[in-house]
Amino acid sequence: MTTPSETRPARATWRRASPEDAGALRDLERDSNLVGLAHVFGELPFPSDAVLARWALVLDDPGVVTEVVDGPEGLLAFAAHDGDSLRHLGVHPSAWGRGLGSAGVGRAVAAGARRLWVLELNHRARELYERLGWTPTGVTQECPWPPHPTELEYALAGGQ
Repeated sequence: MTTPSETRPARATWRRASPEDAGALRDLERDSNLVGLAHVFGELPFPSDAVLARWALVLDDPGVVTEVVDGPEGLLAFAAHDGDSLRHLGVHPSAWGRGLGSAGVGRAVAAGARRLWVLELNHRARELYERLGWTPTGVTQECPWPPHPTELEYALAGGQ
C-alpha cells in the first residue's frame, strides 16, 4: 500500500503556458469539472468551444500569468492569476491530493493574488482555500455557465 507521501511528487515543475496550451487547458478543466463538479452541472454538456475561447483570451491577456504542470498524458495542473486575483485553478483528478492545488495557489499569492471566486457548491476547492487562509467576503455573483450557480468571493487574510 502506498502512503500519500509516496504518491506526492517531490517537486512539481511549473512552466508558463503558451497559446498552444489552450486545448490542453480546456481538456484539463473538462476532466476536472466532470468529476469534481458533476453535482453542480449534472448532465449538462461541457461547453468545450466556449471554454476553449475563454482560454485563448486568458492566454492572450498580458496581465494574466497562466502556469501549468505537465503530466505523462497531458496537463496535471494550472493556475492563472493577475496582480490581484487567482482567476483559474485546476488539477487533474488523477493528481488530486498531491499538493498541486496548494502549490498553484501559493504561486498566485506570491505574485500578489488576494482575491478569487469559487462556486458555492465546490466544497473541495473551498476547503483548500480555507485551509490556506482564505475567507468568504460575503459578496456573491451568478456563474456565467448554465445552470448559473452562485459564486462566492474569497479574500486572503489581510487582503480585504
